[in-house]
Amino acid sequence: MIFLQKMNNSNENKTTVSVINDSPDSVFRLTDISMLIGETNFNSINQKLNYYVRNKKILSPRRGIYTKLAYSHQELANKIYTPSYVSLETVLSQSGIIQQADYAITSVSYLSRQINVADKIFSYHKFKGEVLVNPLGIKRIDSVNIAIPERAFLDLLYLGKQYDFNINTLNKRIINKLLPIYHSKKLSELVKKLFKND
Repeated sequence: MIFLQKMNNSNENKTTVSVINDSPDSVFRLTDISMLIGETNFNSINQKLNYYVRNKKILSPRRGIYTKLAYSHQELANKIYTPSYVSLETVLSQSGIIQQADYAITSVSYLSRQINVADKIFSYHKFKGEVLVNPLGIKRIDSVNIAIPERAFLDLLYLGKQYDFNINTLNKRIINKLLPIYHSKKLSELVKKLFKND
């Protein structure tokens, strides 16, 4: 509480847009901005934000979401549907574990949906709650909740997707530690098969 008061005091002489630009985050919901500027009147905040959007000081790529002029698409993926984390093809292609180029940002969430926001495809895959909210194998990097390669690998197998995996860079010990999250005998057997010569 004292921290919030100090933060609010340090922000009271700044404009809303300057507080947004000073934040380490690049994507915000209305509640995020309310906490940042220490204001609870959402109508007032909305008016300010709409003014800044009209004057191209900030962007609003989707209703109820605001961003800096330069923002992270992966961070936006987290904010569109919450809880969610970036995983699957996005993480595995970035890590060189699969070669297939996937231009969508793929995430795990509580629903399955594919949407287009600001000319970018965001693809969400539904996982049951106990898997989705388990923090093992998920890191927060630059304001983005993102799976480590081993978790993304298991997520993809859990969905029943098959690729030509380059499993040499995956840590088998970490995979075995993460496997119980899924409560899936089928997944465990598939992993055992894929690593049989390892």
